Amino acid sequence: MANRVTLYIDGGNFYHLALKKMGVQEPAFDFEQFAHFLADGRGIAPMGKRFYTGTVRERAGDPRTVEAMSRQNKLFSALIANQWELKTSKLRERKEAITIDTRVADYKKLQKMGVREITFTRNREKGIDVKIVTDLLIGAMDDKYDTAIIVSSDTDLIPAIDSVRYRFKKKVEYVGFSIEDKMDNENSSRPTLGLTARTDKQRILVESDLAPFIKTENQD
Repeated sequence: MANRVTLYIDGGNFYHLALKKMGVQEPAFDFEQFAHFLADGRGIAPMGKRFYTGTVRERAGDPRTVEAMSRQNKLFSALIANQWELKTSKLRERKEAITIDTRVADYKKLQKMGVREITFTRNREKGIDVKIVTDLLIGAMDDKYDTAIIVSSDTDLIPAIDSVRYRFKKKVEYVGFSIEDKMDNENSSRPTLGLTARTDKQRILVESDLAPFIKTENQD
């Protein structure tokens, strides 16, 4: 019996839960070989490799954004060359504040200096979960796949997963991660229980599972 798979990779989620903790930038990761690893011998459906991410915007006078855009353009070029479907969303800037209290290292020293709060700007993806949900449902309704492989730990996907499984009788696999954050163990990646309980199959990957897909310096 045919088993067509479609992969839904939440790029930002994957980066923060796995690659960042391994010290790997996205262009150095072979997503094409990773896709075939996840398919595990099954046929990937037409337009069945889907990558979702927020787009970086260059800010005048900020070399970090220039470097980030360069990395993202390199990633996008590699994905497009291998017939991936790219779904993007603008990153939105949001100001956030940290109160200087017992949760902050050296908080007493900072308080003595008169520092009570630190304000910073953080980029947040908007709408990525909606795009994944839409594609999951449309793909199921149009019978474009038999199994959806979801590389995301976003629990906002659960209602769509339930519909795909129970209404459209499709299988859903959850790919999660168990990866240690060497700088902060409390920030280590762990699989999401909600997705583990609401999917047909679960694959929890560790660092050694991902290591073979890291490109060497002489690889494109």
